[in-house]
Amino acid sequence: MSQVLLYPMVTEKAVNIIEEENKLVFVVAKKAAKHEIKKEVESLYEVKVDKVNIVNDMKGRKKAIVKINKKFKANDIAIKLGVL
Repeated sequence: MSQVLLYPMVTEKAVNIIEEENKLVFVVAKKAAKHEIKKEVESLYEVKVDKVNIVNDMKGRKKAIVKINKKFKANDIAIKLGVL
């Protein structure tokens, strides 16, 4: 993928978020900032990002929950990534 986005999350919860809330979940680099993640997702997948939330999980990973603009479908990106 890239230096910022490491890989997409493929869990049941992540898939539900894609379908219900038009959001994608990525595991990102420890030093990645919200604006870097937003820029990276917009350039890689040619979509508009509304918001980026960061969560550090119990396994020591940094996850980015990326809200995709309603003009675009998170489903389409997830299919390209092989998540769905």
